[in-house]
Amino acid sequence: MSIVLSKPGVDGFSEVVRALREWQHDGAPVQLHPGDLGWNWRFGAEATVAAVRTWSRDGQVLAVGLMDSPELIRLAIAPEAQRDEELAQQLVADVSQPERGVLPQGDVDVEARCGALFRELLLDAGWVASEPWTPLRRDLSQPVEDCGLRIEVTGPEQAHARAAVQRAAFERSTFTEERWQTMAAGSLYADARCLVAYDGEDTAVAAVTVWSAGPGRPGLLEPMGVHPDHRGHGYGTAITVAAAAALRELGSSSATVCTPSANVGAVATYTSAGFQQLPDVPDLHRSA
Repeated sequence: MSIVLSKPGVDGFSEVVRALREWQHDGAPVQLHPGDLGWNWRFGAEATVAAVRTWSRDGQVLAVGLMDSPELIRLAIAPEAQRDEELAQQLVADVSQPERGVLPQGDVDVEARCGALFRELLLDAGWVASEPWTPLRRDLSQPVEDCGLRIEVTGPEQAHARAAVQRAAFERSTFTEERWQTMAAGSLYADARCLVAYDGEDTAVAAVTVWSAGPGRPGLLEPMGVHPDHRGHGYGTAITVAAAAALRELGSSSATVCTPSANVGAVATYTSAGFQQLPDVPDLHRSA
């Protein structure tokens, strides 16, 4: 059977989520996670479903892509298909040729921290390494220490505080209370928590969202941010420790996160919170 590229739509979305959950394993590459789809859900169910691509053979999903923007696709590949030559060649053709309906003409990027063969073939086809990302992982087999701050789990009444920290922490963020409500109403949020950290004056200083992939599987931090008015006090480390504790309560085997390697402050924050820094992995870029 040949490889089939498709948009799964609403009917096939649950199968995509199931596959992504099953592909999360400790020791495997930190690749596209169900939580990435959950975070994208802030833009609504229709937008999230429309952004998903799948590659299947004989009805079995072998790779999943999320169009993070029109010029960037983020990929996950099934563990058993990491060296599948037919799949790798099909992926290269589909992301390289605009008529396939994945990426357009011009400058485009692929995030693929998995699939060594696929990455090799892209490089052979003239793509180049671009922005490096640093994956980090913390084992959750042992209890997590207290973070030292008051932590609140966000519900509808606290959504404004969660959204306000997000907008302050990320310059171009468009996150709002309404978008939190949309995200929280999605099915993927049933395995997620938003946390907000407060200082001694009850000021919201940091926030994070964590996503479980199910018991015994790695969970994800996406995103984590500290209010710029309150940086330099260890609040990033504290909220990251709290995130690890929340994922352990959800049954996750480990906590994972990826950050741009150039953001040395973020890498330092995660390592100070007990995360192990893994080898950097660059995105792959095709120039116009």
